[in-house]
Amino acid sequence: MFRSQLTPIVALLWVCFAGQALSAEHDAPNGDDGPAKIHVDRGVVYAERGDLKLLADVYAPGSAGPHPGVLVVHGGAWMTGRRTQLAAIARDLAGAGYTAVAISYRLAPKYPFPAQIEDCKTAVRWMRSNAEHLGIDGERIGGFGYSAGGHLVAMLGTTDRSAGFAPDVDDGPSTRLQAYVAGGAPCDFRWLPPDASALAYWLGGTRSEKPRMYERASPAYYVSADDAPAFFYHGTKDLLVPIFSPTLMVTKLHRAGLTAELYKVSGAGHLGAVYDKEAVAAAVKFLDKYLQADATGRPSITARGGSGNSEDQPPAVDAGQSAKISPQKSDIGSGSG
Repeated sequence: MFRSQLTPIVALLWVCFAGQALSAEHDAPNGDDGPAKIHVDRGVVYAERGDLKLLADVYAPGSAGPHPGVLVVHGGAWMTGRRTQLAAIARDLAGAGYTAVAISYRLAPKYPFPAQIEDCKTAVRWMRSNAEHLGIDGERIGGFGYSAGGHLVAMLGTTDRSAGFAPDVDDGPSTRLQAYVAGGAPCDFRWLPPDASALAYWLGGTRSEKPRMYERASPAYYVSADDAPAFFYHGTKDLLVPIFSPTLMVTKLHRAGLTAELYKVSGAGHLGAVYDKEAVAAAVKFLDKYLQADATGRPSITARGGSGNSEDQPPAVDAGQSAKISPQKSDIGSGSG
């Protein structure tokens, strides 16, 4: 997709999401919020970058903790978006017994890659460093993101310090996730045409000019056998991020012996799948398997994250077609939309 094609789509995404964001941001002050009596603490500073303060909204269950935590990451093509964009999902998570932390992060083009993933990793560290205050169990932290946010959550699920996204931090809390949900997520930029410039504002040039950046920005590049369980959901009619993106990612995760599921939202486009009730419910149920108190099989927070493999090449795929793969362990299914 060329820049001229991307710009109006990004504008449409921003207009649609902004309406959700504004209504979510102003519907209640800090404090008990809604029938489930969740507690919302808005505008909490989780990091500072010079004069820039990075903020989080914390949605906590009304019951006593500690609760598993979920980092919630908004979309917007890495250049727009607000932390309130997924407020409805953050509330759903809090209502299901999770402390959801919805964050703002630095945006391109002012802050190109890898600023966004660096901020997400900082947020996970902040959650673990302040686990007692936030009522979070630091051993049980997951992620939930959509679109660009889904990409960033997938990056969190497949990388750790060895990927080099936090060179200023040699110790301290891990950024490992124990499970993650990535909706509408682009997972591999290495298949883009060499002269495609649509992501130059974020990655610094075309793929032929910046091949290492496109590689480093691809979650699929980092897959290794100790990655977190992953749940992807995606509209079958998504024209912005074709469904072959998570399809191939799930296949790659399966080949590494990992747990991964793909929930297909039948007939939905990129926007239509975001808040699909059945998809979100299935995603929360997936997180329950690995993050709730009686869950087993979640990865250790000290396990090594993938650092990438320079010999790992993306499969040859027609960008206009969904990949055809055989379901494994019934992990690839179709939602009713």
